[in-house]
Amino acid sequence: MSNSYAQPILRTGDLSEGLRIVQKLLGIADLTDLEVDFDARISSAHSLSGVMTLLPDADWWAEGERDGASDAGDDPMDSLPIRLRRWAGTPETVEPFLKAVGDSPATVRWDFSAWPDAPEVGLGVGGTRGAFVTLCTHARDLDLEEPAADCTVFVHVKQVEAERAPWLAAQVGLQVIGDLVMAPY
Repeated sequence: MSNSYAQPILRTGDLSEGLRIVQKLLGIADLTDLEVDFDARISSAHSLSGVMTLLPDADWWAEGERDGASDAGDDPMDSLPIRLRRWAGTPETVEPFLKAVGDSPATVRWDFSAWPDAPEVGLGVGGTRGAFVTLCTHARDLDLEEPAADCTVFVHVKQVEAERAPWLAAQVGLQVIGDLVMAPY
């Protein structure tokens, strides 16, 4: 299994604009087997309460040099700040998740079967490990390490199909705005 590569195509202070671009990208994708993955760094009890109500089976672990993890049966409230992940969720959970995390750094990644043919850049259908869209909020990077007040939309492609990223951006009236980077998962 290899990682996808991601390239930012939109940075905005308007979360609804970020979600609109995600929906436009999903509109050209093969959404067979669509799943949504959630990732957040949570340090407030308020955000944690909302996220755990929405995603009670999420995996989490204490950040830093501290103990505490979901697989040990620990209480996440006693372990703040934590890193939380939930795989294979539903699209209907996205907006409630974003509301619950508040200003905590978070990503939502839509995972689907394939990107369409991109004949203008010599590419056929693009899939397996290279067909994702990620919305990153309150962080500038996919690892959630660089705080930001805005959100960023990333398109994911296979490294050998790097030219697909600018092509995808153009399909929604945008252009790439940063480097192609290996995605963390």
